[in-house]
Amino acid sequence: MTRTIIAKSILNKTKRRDPWFLDDYTINPYSGCSFNCLYCYIRGSKYGVNMEERLSIKSNAVELLDRQLSIRARKKQYGIIVLSSATDPYLQIEKTQQLTRSLLEVILHYRFPVHMITKSDLIARDFDLLQAIENEAILPDDLRAKLSHKAFLTFSFSTVEDSVAHIFEPGATPPSMRLETLKAAIQAGLSTGVSLMPLLPFITDTAVQLENMFQLFEKTHIDYIFPATLTLYGSEPSDSKTLVLRAVEKHYPHLLEKYRKFFANGSQMPLYYRLAFAKKMEALCQKYQLRNSLLTP
Repeated sequence: MTRTIIAKSILNKTKRRDPWFLDDYTINPYSGCSFNCLYCYIRGSKYGVNMEERLSIKSNAVELLDRQLSIRARKKQYGIIVLSSATDPYLQIEKTQQLTRSLLEVILHYRFPVHMITKSDLIARDFDLLQAIENEAILPDDLRAKLSHKAFLTFSFSTVEDSVAHIFEPGATPPSMRLETLKAAIQAGLSTGVSLMPLLPFITDTAVQLENMFQLFEKTHIDYIFPATLTLYGSEPSDSKTLVLRAVEKHYPHLLEKYRKFFANGSQMPLYYRLAFAKKMEALCQKYQLRNSLLTP
């Protein structure tokens, strides 16, 4: 059952910008996530195996953001606001709550740039606000010469195959629908890219899969792409490592031993794999002329 909570703060100032997402601030309208992606880094006992059961709405989010952005704008502390860093801003509940839309209206009022990260097709509802932010927002001084846009839409994929997504991200919008929404965002003139996070070893990061995905995204004329490999945490029943290994055992039993070895001593893939992965991604970005940065070349 969805709960409402009173948040103490809604606008979080980051210690440093992520080089890909350029987050000066982050906002999470909801706590928990109904998309229930098995590999999600925020998984754990706090939310349980079915994260939707612990979903919470921050009922005072709009009032808080108005107050916090008013102060920041008055001090001219403009910066890119990322929605969202710990959950998707367009969960199914957003259709009725419209909390993300209300927050975007506040962001537009105070003229802050935004970076939206989502797996949902619902973002199409807010193209009007994102277009207005693109026209009206004020970039931070140190990024004005480095960015040609003020609103960014990043669609997250671990696969472009609906059948694979159903296993690893069972509550999310199917990739086929995401792709159509991505194309609509480009048609709407919005700066649009792809977060390939995480690519699943030997499932969605094979040579054939990668060529297909990069070719597909190049044909859709995305502006940028952020590829990253898998990171898994924990050993408890609701942790990402436990859940992904269980899914691999069920659906890809021939890969189970490899996955166990990969994550036997930590949360990351082995160094040799990560180095080869980075080299492969660099080659694919060059081959398909896709930037891996929001910054203007």
